[in-house]
Amino acid sequence: MKRVCLALLLAAFIAPVFSQKGNHPFAGRWDLTVTTTTSTYPSWMEFAEKDGQPEVRIVGRVASVHPATDVKRDGSRLSFTTSEWFGKDINVTWAIDDKGATLAGVQKRADGVEGRVTGVHAPALHRTAPAAWTNSEPLFNGKDLTGWAPDEPSKNHWKAQAGELVNEKAGANLRTTRKFDDFKLHVEYNCPRDGNSGVYLRGRYEIQVEYEPAGKNDKFHGMGSVYGFLAPAVDIPPRPGQWESYDVTLVGRTVTVARNGVTIIDNQEIRGITGGAIDSREGEPGPLYFQGDHTGGMKYRNIAVSLPRR
Repeated sequence: MKRVCLALLLAAFIAPVFSQKGNHPFAGRWDLTVTTTTSTYPSWMEFAEKDGQPEVRIVGRVASVHPATDVKRDGSRLSFTTSEWFGKDINVTWAIDDKGATLAGVQKRADGVEGRVTGVHAPALHRTAPAAWTNSEPLFNGKDLTGWAPDEPSKNHWKAQAGELVNEKAGANLRTTRKFDDFKLHVEYNCPRDGNSGVYLRGRYEIQVEYEPAGKNDKFHGMGSVYGFLAPAVDIPPRPGQWESYDVTLVGRTVTVARNGVTIIDNQEIRGITGGAIDSREGEPGPLYFQGDHTGGMKYRNIAVSLPRR
């Protein structure tokens, strides 16, 4: 995932301010959906007050969680401004009304596009880890794309080659036709120099895969991060053009990630969806989703999941 600016980098450091609890209707986290005349896409918002002042963090269509500006709360109405990426940075004003258990409002972009905003409380997803897991089962047969589907078939450049899932050039993203709730995932990846991709858990939470030029991404947006929310706690030497692995355990919204056998994120909460998510319905199962719209040359193999044993 690309699109990082100074505001996004600062956003990571204000996270402790925010809480699910509050004494006013906007407090906490919200799963949003924005509908325009041409598209529908997910968004996410977190609201809190600090020293009596309202603060909002937002995830737009793409990019990373970032703070809003000009935040005002007037009774049952919340308004703020953000800058979002729609082929270029565009200022966006939001006006959202409390409707009890839901939100409803309007998003107005500086390019004239307007969207209808709806929202529901993001689920807590507090779950106990299962006592046992099933044996791992492969999701990719190494021969063809059975069990997988591109989001834009006319732009699909994913192919099965010699047991590898290869994205020949930038185009479509690829997802499993199956959906998953809690799971353990093993996936091996080969990211070329200057490559940028991502592994989306339930199609909503991106684990970054990238070897872009040094200094382009901070730890919250670099290899192994949960994009914008969680930075790896351990530095792993870069290995562009070589095979590496992720082993991921996702229970509710709690995630553990090992990269090349080294735990880099240990039992941490993912606060919300990341940019590029397929939807904001966090309480539902979702697919495994590989990002293919940034760069070509990405390869994946040995993709397998284990599920809670019932």
